[in-house]
Amino acid sequence: MSSPRGAVRSRRSAITVAVVGAAGPAGRAILRELVGAAARGSSGAPGGARIGEVVAVDVEPAEVGGTHWRQADPGDPALAAALRGVDTAVYVATQTDLAQEIAEGRRPRRERSLRRAQTVITASAAAGVRHLVVVTSAQVFGAHPDNPVPLADDAPLRAAADGGMVGDLMDVEQLVAVAREVHPGLQTTVVRPAALVGDGVDTVITRHFEAPRLLTVRGASPAWQFCHVDDLGSAVAVVAAHALGPEVTVGSEGHLTEADVERLTGMRRVEVSLAVAQGTADRLHRVGVLPTPSSDLLFVVHPWAVSSGALRASGWEPAYDNETCLGVLLEDIRGSHAVAARRLDRKDAALGAASAAVAMVGTAAIMRRRRRRGG
Repeated sequence: MSSPRGAVRSRRSAITVAVVGAAGPAGRAILRELVGAAARGSSGAPGGARIGEVVAVDVEPAEVGGTHWRQADPGDPALAAALRGVDTAVYVATQTDLAQEIAEGRRPRRERSLRRAQTVITASAAAGVRHLVVVTSAQVFGAHPDNPVPLADDAPLRAAADGGMVGDLMDVEQLVAVAREVHPGLQTTVVRPAALVGDGVDTVITRHFEAPRLLTVRGASPAWQFCHVDDLGSAVAVVAAHALGPEVTVGSEGHLTEADVERLTGMRRVEVSLAVAQGTADRLHRVGVLPTPSSDLLFVVHPWAVSSGALRASGWEPAYDNETCLGVLLEDIRGSHAVAARRLDRKDAALGAASAAVAMVGTAAIMRRRRRRGG
């Protein structure tokens, strides 16, 4: 839904928008779309405020033309000085570099995520920012067999608040909820995109398609929906210009079925029960073989597609459909191999090429033998 502040903001000649920590694929795409909207002298959709100056706030300069760089660490309280004069600040909390996150480790990753989110919120309020937009993920809705398709913008958050990366985002969402009470003068909007795709995006979802075969769960009906980072960028431009909130979802129109995915990818499936798949993944995660908790498996099993309702009501339309997004994903992962989010080298991929499920169960058997031998 649209905030009443939207009526006030629409009368302004232009707004200054800053993207905090814009180094990743999503951040750069948001900067590009904001710069494009500023060059067109438009808000990205009918009505709304005009996008004016676009500021990139980070430790290093953003490699996006048309932006003004202000040097600041997103996790440093000095960030407030870099946000002076900014009307709308955008912070991308969701991560798109799975390799870096795995290398960092669970506890340091969680601490960094919380520190950055808290700093961005506090610095925005201190600097007089009117509107803070935080990009998390539609994964915070959780993947459940009883999820409606699509989920509404304000659907309840039912993801597991565990030690995984979705758990990180659940904590960020909680910080935003608290900020609405602590900083009533700061309008906050959470943008929750479907599974992101685009150049350089590396997530648990993209690695699902690096497996030798598609792992499917007997009786499940996933609804595959994607969001290209360029569509996320244009959506954020509309959110900023129209002051949409407090919750906004974004994704391509509709969804793909498992049969659609098999047809489009040309990949063969291997089907197992949920108990076998999740039990194996849980054991492998506990012994450190798999980098993500077994709860992440549910995101390729049950639906979590979203409606983009508030955006569409403001005139926004995605430029990419789900079929095109899947093609982009497949092109980006060409030559990479992974099983259950664990990336393999070429030799490992050849050994595990029978199927994703066989590789998972086989790895579990190897670990059991090692424990019996005291290795």
